[in-house]
Amino acid sequence: MRRQKLFVVGATVLLAILLVVVVLPLIMDLQPNRSQMRLRFRPPGLTHLFGTDNFGRDLLARVIVGAQISLVVGFCTVFVTGVLGTAIGLLAGYVRWADNVIMRVMDAMMAFPAVLLAIAIAAALGPSLTNVMIALAVTYTPRTARIMRASVLVVRELDYVEAARASGASHLRLVFCHILPNCLSPLLVQLTFIFAYAILAEAALNFLGIGPPPPTPTWGAIIADGRSLVREAPWICLFPGLAISVTVLGLNLIGDGLRDALDPRMRVET
Repeated sequence: MRRQKLFVVGATVLLAILLVVVVLPLIMDLQPNRSQMRLRFRPPGLTHLFGTDNFGRDLLARVIVGAQISLVVGFCTVFVTGVLGTAIGLLAGYVRWADNVIMRVMDAMMAFPAVLLAIAIAAALGPSLTNVMIALAVTYTPRTARIMRASVLVVRELDYVEAARASGASHLRLVFCHILPNCLSPLLVQLTFIFAYAILAEAALNFLGIGPPPPTPTWGAIIADGRSLVREAPWICLFPGLAISVTVLGLNLIGDGLRDALDPRMRVET
């Protein structure tokens, strides 16, 4: 991994974000919802590094708490999507008679744009952080399932799987000892990209008002609050937008680096 420059850069960016999210709340008294009307629209300076918003709330504190929320949403989405997508993909790829039924359902879900499907599910469930995570997990599970199914279809026909089957290995042993470990590389790469997609989608849902209700300081909600104040106070939209961009860039670089490191064909081409 150390020889993959993309992975090193992405991991450094993500590690820096995690340090800021974990360490700064311990050494600073963050009060993201504390209103001080006399400090409204203060530009970035020594007192308020990111400035203040239209209610006099410290923007740095709100962006840091928003980072905590976004990372939690992304991690939970990746975890649920990874578990469900792996189980569905294994079942569809290994059990031949279930393949057609399962994948037609996955194709039907993927026929909808991801953000629109997430909006529909989150709107139906109601505005809350938990419902946003459920909506994103349901939205991105078909993509993980397709990646896992494609890998299983290839691996199950390889010689060592046939040898294990001929030696009398059970179906569970074949799946969990021979097939699944050799399908994890593309799954890990896909999950890093889903992490980035989940952060973007979570910001979009909060921007549209479908996420947790105010005054929860999510990145999307902060940008939504500042969109009508771009001329007067551009920093309200600037800093959460930069935070989203840097986080997603770091995750995408990690995904590219993992793909280059785990795919032997990419190593040969390099």
